[in-house]
Amino acid sequence: MPRHIRAAVLGLICALSITGCSGAGGTPDAVAAPPRRPAAHSTPEAPRPTATPPSAATLGHLADATINITDGQPVGVGLPISVTFKHPIPKSQRADVERQLTVTANPGVTGAWAWIKDRNLHDGQRVDFRPRTYWKPGTRVTVKAGDSLSRSLTISRSLVATVDVRAHRMTVVKDGATQTIPITAGRPGLDTWNGTMVVSDKQRCVFMDSRTVNLGDAYAGYYSYAVHLTTSGTYLHENPKANIYAGRSNVTHGCIGLPSDGTARRFYEQIIPGDVIRVTNSKDQVASGNGYGDWNLSWSEWRSRSAL
Repeated sequence: MPRHIRAAVLGLICALSITGCSGAGGTPDAVAAPPRRPAAHSTPEAPRPTATPPSAATLGHLADATINITDGQPVGVGLPISVTFKHPIPKSQRADVERQLTVTANPGVTGAWAWIKDRNLHDGQRVDFRPRTYWKPGTRVTVKAGDSLSRSLTISRSLVATVDVRAHRMTVVKDGATQTIPITAGRPGLDTWNGTMVVSDKQRCVFMDSRTVNLGDAYAGYYSYAVHLTTSGTYLHENPKANIYAGRSNVTHGCIGLPSDGTARRFYEQIIPGDVIRVTNSKDQVASGNGYGDWNLSWSEWRSRSAL
């Protein structure tokens, strides 16, 4: 399977990314704080559990923690809050760590933390928070990990794109307005991942090398308007083949291709991290830790991954 994407800036336009196009074949403020059961029901100014102070080990883990957002960053309705740690957290310590994590949302949400096995990290190095359903546009969110790490943002707007690989089209719903775009997806044997993915980032130009996803020398070149969906190498990007095959058949190596007649550029320009890309009628479902695959878990499955 594909290795982790590594990127470096190439000039002012293109980003050199050692990756490959890959799919399966290859109210008042309310605190959604982790309670003693996995579901986090927001209540006004709900206090963080303080039955026991955090252990020295927990404080050490929090000191090395990072959060996947920056202050004021515009994000879409699907972005989970993801906290990662320098070292794996033993299962015996995860509940203590989780008690030090809080999410404050206005308006309030029902949400929960879940420990996710990230594709490129060890078990116990990532814990995510997501609401039961997508965030509402305009929601103000603050996340805290202990007393020293905090981030705040506002959910900008809603964009959910549904890619039907059988019909070779993508239906984009942005704040209630709908448009349909012809696409080409992964060909048989290199099927695009099925399920819900969330945009992590985008790059104006990415170098894709088939050798990084175990496809030999099938391709090596730059692709424009690249929207990043999974850590295994799935992008939604401009592809010259889509000029012929979009809306007709699936011919890519696993990515989702858009025509180069301005279609890819226009889609790219409206995308922000946290936008939702749902793929239907494909085969293998994308894993929860392959990028932000959190929404592929049912609410009961999600709650079961909390340590509380």
